[in-house]
Amino acid sequence: MLAPDPATQPRDFLLHLFQAAVARAQPAQVLAGFLPPPPRGRTVVLGAGKAAGAMAHALEAAWPADAPLGGLVVTRYGHTPPRPPGVAARIEITEAAHPVPDAAGTQAAARLLALTEGLTADDLVLCLISGGGSALLTLPAEGLTLADKQRINRELLASGAGIHDMNVLRKHLSRIKGGRLAAACGPARVLTLAISDVPGDDLSVIASGPTVPDESTCADALAVARRHRIALPPAVLQALERGALETPKPGDPVFARHETRLIATPRQSLAAAAEAARAMGLAAHILSDEIEGESRDIGGMHGALARAVAQGHGAFSPPCVILSGGETTVTLGPRPEGAAPGRGGRAGEFCLGLAAALQAQPRVWGLAADTDGIDGVEDNAGALVAPDTLARAQAAGISLPEHLARHDAYGFFQALGDLVVTGPTHTNVNDFRALLVL
Repeated sequence: MLAPDPATQPRDFLLHLFQAAVARAQPAQVLAGFLPPPPRGRTVVLGAGKAAGAMAHALEAAWPADAPLGGLVVTRYGHTPPRPPGVAARIEITEAAHPVPDAAGTQAAARLLALTEGLTADDLVLCLISGGGSALLTLPAEGLTLADKQRINRELLASGAGIHDMNVLRKHLSRIKGGRLAAACGPARVLTLAISDVPGDDLSVIASGPTVPDESTCADALAVARRHRIALPPAVLQALERGALETPKPGDPVFARHETRLIATPRQSLAAAAEAARAMGLAAHILSDEIEGESRDIGGMHGALARAVAQGHGAFSPPCVILSGGETTVTLGPRPEGAAPGRGGRAGEFCLGLAAALQAQPRVWGLAADTDGIDGVEDNAGALVAPDTLARAQAAGISLPEHLARHDAYGFFQALGDLVVTGPTHTNVNDFRALLVL
């Protein structure tokens, strides 16, 4: 099937690039090449994340039919893909809430940890880890309740904290994150297969690093809580001050028989999109796969760059595609008096900032979407921006500044028919952004 012509079908072309990026990160395409041979003993599968269901199916398809295989993974509600034809079910897949944890996630984490009991040196533990695992793999530290963890998660999400800060605190408030799952697996061999959704592909940050060493400390966790004004129960606060909730560190013997392998990364998906653009005769430029910051501000920066390129005095020459990834944030400030609550996620908010900065620049289109198919907690992956976005909004009586003020990207782009809706993609390599300049 031919790709859409960027000159006559710019929106479809941008969607094509997004689909190319997502396809590169599909477990069914990449996981098998990273598997070891079966061990002498048992193979136990443990996993969590938005891609956990698809990773489990890919593993079941690739693992020898006559070799023992069993275990449990937890994924987000609605993120278990259809079972591939002819692939027998050998790994249990359960679902829980994201981004705020629920009782189902706590129960799944407890069951998953219990599967490490009785492992021997002849056994192999395959850990399937992807973004979203922090919320899905919730087992509160002593002195914390699930309600405490839910409140802390909500406050972190609203604070604008970056993923690194969020996970430093999460690790120290958990009985399973920050390398503790790996510690529980001894003396078995542990192989972690991970899909990265974080800037820099830091394995200790993906799903709060349940199977890898943690360099952060209780003091770091305290600093995060204070910096973002996250209230902690007195007993937990005291435990952090004493260092009683410390995580396993690099060099700890519990990691002696542990390996990690990244099977898909944001950079690889951006490269796949760039290749798809070049196949249509367009120059393609990847800015970075590690862009962080306030979503609307990053959108504004991309808009300024694209305007300069379109006007002939930018860093690149049209026609071209400009790609970027990373993980932006949305800081929720006080809602304007009388304003209805906004809906949307960081991809949509990026697009609001982009549309404002582009100023209806001719021959520039943009797309931003989350590669898991869900922008925040809505049913869209992201949104599209076109040269006529502002004109259509004005004609419909829709104010971009008002929607931006109350973080209502969903309402703005839904009214224009410019939401990108894909449903869950069963993978997750974080934000995807593409600008087409003709």
